[in-house]
Amino acid sequence: MKWDWNAVSDFMPDFWKGLLVTLQALALGSLLSFSLGLVWALLMRTPTRWVRWPVGVVTEFVRNTPLLVQLFFLFYVLPEWGLTFSALATGVFAIGLHYSTYTMQVYRAGIEAVPAGQWEAATALNLPRARTWTAVILPQAIRRVVPALGNYVISMLKDTPLLMVITVLEMLGHARLFSQEHFQFTEPLTVIGVAFILISYLASLLMRALERRLVR
Repeated sequence: MKWDWNAVSDFMPDFWKGLLVTLQALALGSLLSFSLGLVWALLMRTPTRWVRWPVGVVTEFVRNTPLLVQLFFLFYVLPEWGLTFSALATGVFAIGLHYSTYTMQVYRAGIEAVPAGQWEAATALNLPRARTWTAVILPQAIRRVVPALGNYVISMLKDTPLLMVITVLEMLGHARLFSQEHFQFTEPLTVIGVAFILISYLASLLMRALERRLVR
């Protein structure tokens, strides 16, 4: 078997289309998971158990069911209830929701790592509760959890090929179609393999730079 550079050049237009979809899903899914995870973490710290209990049940259910099952449910079952979204929107929501249950635990650990003296100082200064969270607690907590959040960005990237099962043509989806049409599997799969490595590496560099900036 020989490497065919012509197959690579033929595949590249499809590759760029798939890469764009992959990056869109990754960026939007990360934003949703980080935002929703913080909401879950804050709700779990409310003194009312009628808030904590439903949030705990929902997040445990989502975290302990496979992302693939959630994708099928959101894409094929919700339309039967009158809720229809595009395949990409469904995939982004599924990834964001699924990983928000993990980022919630990351935020929780970061919040608990803030020294008790910081809470006491905010109380002594008579800061409002909202001001205490936004100006004192969350800046310190988020600074501590950036490395862990970066790991989940890479995990989300590696899960984007699952979107292919709900007809989202990301990188692997385009590689699969190209391979079936041209009966050449090595070149397109190798290209997307290298692309995943490069994107993961660049994402890790970006998160390290963000971590250093927050430390300063």
